[in-house]
Amino acid sequence: MKSFASRYLLLVAFSLLLGACQSTPPAATQAADARATAIVPLEQNIASDELATAEDQLAALQAESPNDASLEQYQRQLAEAYLRRSQIVLQKGDVDAAATALSRARALMPKAPALTGGVNGSIAQARKAELEKAEAALKAAEAKPKAKVIDLTAESTTVALNINDMGKLRRQLDAIAADVVNFQCDVSIQAPRTDDYPWLANLLTKRVKKLDPEFDLKLDRQILRSVPAQMVLSPRKP
Repeated sequence: MKSFASRYLLLVAFSLLLGACQSTPPAATQAADARATAIVPLEQNIASDELATAEDQLAALQAESPNDASLEQYQRQLAEAYLRRSQIVLQKGDVDAAATALSRARALMPKAPALTGGVNGSIAQARKAELEKAEAALKAAEAKPKAKVIDLTAESTTVALNINDMGKLRRQLDAIAADVVNFQCDVSIQAPRTDDYPWLANLLTKRVKKLDPEFDLKLDRQILRSVPAQMVLSPRKP
């Protein structure tokens, strides 16, 4: 009888111990479950290209467990995702965004520079192309003639002539002739006297033909008693 009671008590104690083990998992098991739960959103954000969020999550996990080698695979996955993003935005022409994504990939893969070398070369070529394009645009702008007397935003520009000072008049006509040729202008010569038109027309024509012998100069004469001698320049419409 005593032996039976001892066996019964032993069985009860074993059952209680087994129940305790089942209801309260070890600390290691709890930690593993927590880690697996934290990994799920990290994987989801990498897959959905929410890379900045994924990078923050990875950094938090690495700070909690700096010696966890299993996190290296996610670091590599994140770096490869940044590298893919860099390639995609570079193909779309966004060099700055490509360079930013590449820098994140490099930071995550500092020991594997070869993996970023191809994209880095493409970005360098794109930067060079951008620079060459900008330089060409600058040269084109510098080569483009600048207006000397006309207002390029107006339909026409009126220039009063210094007919009483031949030195000033010559310089004016030089500038007027340059604008006439460079900006394809028709000219209306307005003068208070009929005799003023022929010599003003002759002075301007000589200068225009000197700049461009083939230029089709169109002159119009207006005798206006109430205005001083002047020329109205009107750029031709396309």
